[in-house]
Amino acid sequence: MKFPFKAFCLFTASAAAMVAALPAHAEAGDDDDTVTEIVVTGRAQTLYRVGATSVVRGADDPLDIPQSVTILNAALIEDQGARDMTDLYRNIAGITTFSYSGVTFRGFRQDQVFYDSLRGNPFIAFSVPKLFNIERVEVLKGPAGMLYGPGEPGGLINYVTKTPTEELAASADLTLGNYDRYGASGEISGPLNKSGTILGRAGALYEDMKPFRNNTHDKSTILDGGLTFKLGEAARLITQVAHYDQKMQGARLRGVPVDDEGNFLADISWNANEPTDFLNLKATTYQARLQAEPGEGISTEVAVRYFTALERQQYHEPRGFLDTDNDGLIDSSLRELRDQERETDGLTFSGTASFDREIAGHKNKVLVGADWYREDATFWGRTVPRGDVTPLDLEDPVYGTSGASMYDLDSYALRSTNTRSTRYGFYLQDQFAVTDRLILIGGVRYDRFDDEDLVSGENYSNGDWTFRAGPIFKLRDDVSLYASWSQSFEPQSVSSQDPLAGGPFNPMTGEQWEAGIKTALLDGAVQANFAVYQIKRQNMLQTDPNGNATDGVDDLTPIGEVTAKGFEVEISADLTRDWVLTANYGYNDTRITGTVEGQSLTNAVGDRFANAPKHQAGLWTRYQLPGIGTTVAVGAEYVSKRLSIDGQTVKAYTIFDTSLIQPINDNISVLLRIDNLFDKEYAASGFIERDGHFPGEPRTAFVELRWKL
Repeated sequence: MKFPFKAFCLFTASAAAMVAALPAHAEAGDDDDTVTEIVVTGRAQTLYRVGATSVVRGADDPLDIPQSVTILNAALIEDQGARDMTDLYRNIAGITTFSYSGVTFRGFRQDQVFYDSLRGNPFIAFSVPKLFNIERVEVLKGPAGMLYGPGEPGGLINYVTKTPTEELAASADLTLGNYDRYGASGEISGPLNKSGTILGRAGALYEDMKPFRNNTHDKSTILDGGLTFKLGEAARLITQVAHYDQKMQGARLRGVPVDDEGNFLADISWNANEPTDFLNLKATTYQARLQAEPGEGISTEVAVRYFTALERQQYHEPRGFLDTDNDGLIDSSLRELRDQERETDGLTFSGTASFDREIAGHKNKVLVGADWYREDATFWGRTVPRGDVTPLDLEDPVYGTSGASMYDLDSYALRSTNTRSTRYGFYLQDQFAVTDRLILIGGVRYDRFDDEDLVSGENYSNGDWTFRAGPIFKLRDDVSLYASWSQSFEPQSVSSQDPLAGGPFNPMTGEQWEAGIKTALLDGAVQANFAVYQIKRQNMLQTDPNGNATDGVDDLTPIGEVTAKGFEVEISADLTRDWVLTANYGYNDTRITGTVEGQSLTNAVGDRFANAPKHQAGLWTRYQLPGIGTTVAVGAEYVSKRLSIDGQTVKAYTIFDTSLIQPINDNISVLLRIDNLFDKEYAASGFIERDGHFPGEPRTAFVELRWKL
């Protein structure tokens, strides 16, 4: 599937023509801000307060949402010097690192993300989403099937992208740090005509760094731009284009070998990859959203998003260990060379509408919507087996003995896949105020999915209903109690649907019960949220010990069940006019509650899930010295002991970070950022035994000179 740029332009022109016929509508005194987003305040403090979100549809007030939500805005991202999403996990109760862009979310491994509430993540496979063109990050906890269709039960992450501003704004940054880090970025945004009906934005980033792992060298380029057309006083069309180019030498990175107690068996700089290995990503996204208010109490949005991404990589995969001197201790890693390419393109359409209409004097909001998504993914790869590749010493690795140019790659078998996945559904939700204090929310969605293996010709189709419901009781205007029940479902992977494996199989399902309290005390200056939850994930596949073993394909059976129980606390406060504090804590106990004796689910160890900590906590506090304007901020992250996929211990860790911000004048400031302040050696997460644990970054520091108009 290809979605050419002409189609994007055609959509833009068609949408403009459609909205031109809409009747103008504006509230008195609204001026240019007539098209509003759903209001959700995700952080209580003035500096980090967020006034709008798109991740929780159909809600106007954060106290009217029967589910946990965390929102990280641009100010927090800037203060923490965050470059990609992995820099922000410590701010979110219930999320820790699993691998690459994947996270452990309320006990479950997952990696699904949205952009402006639309499917279409250009950072495919093993690349991590960057934050340069992101205005804020929104996190909805628990199943979101009723609002978003197929997805994992832990929750979802939604990136809200930067769009053109109403007033002229510009900024530029220069960055210099250890590990040969340097970079620059710039943005400009504002009106493009005297009437202010056309707004524009353009931005560019380049960053270069040689991280702490051997042979690694990362280069990132992002080009981003957009136009907003005000179509009368009640509508606007927002168009955006972004291009990403990542070149990562010495990647794709695996971990560092450990013993069963989680002690590293090599220096954390050890890397199985050669200097000639690489992982390169090129991706481009096109997006357009038509937002309109055609009548009082009516809001609509129609959107389209298309992306294309190509990930090319050559890397050395660890394949076991050797004791070369027969002293009883492993000292080398066996390796194989993998040569791979992945190409993915996706297209999504979405339409939503909300209607505020009183029923017998009671406030009532109806939300309706539908979406369609298609993704084509191709893959090819070949492997030079470990018998043809030189092992690598753990203590004193010698590089240059292997590389793609040393082999006749065409002589090795090439394997390929070509799949097409289509998702489409529609939903309806009602939010009814029984009294001024009691609100009831209920919603239903139906989804269909069609998966095609374009190589074998096999097709798999199914559908399912998902529901969301819950009451909200406001003890007072700034304190509310809530409870909710929500569902999700996920189609099984195309590779698992093979009839020889026993397929096709019904989708995996997720179900959550959640209850909590939300407060926004002292006019929102102090916000404390508490939630307790239970999630059940069912129909997970595992090997069937009674299956047919004569056809060369392992039989599967969908009887796995995993249950996650836990609670979370998030506190945000303006302690004084100059002192801001945010803190979070999450407790989670995820266990396998349904399986076959002697069998185990993927990513599970015994009855426990891998990389699912029982305890996780984060802290961030910022103090601005009165008079001189200097800002000092300190952060901390704690993650308790976990198990890797192969049952090795992943040790608990606590790390600290700090930021120092010094204004030079009204337009120029300097940021000093230090991560892992005390240079703690730790594993961010575990993987399988032969790959080891992913080491956390040692102490890193950079200085950033910032200019803002």
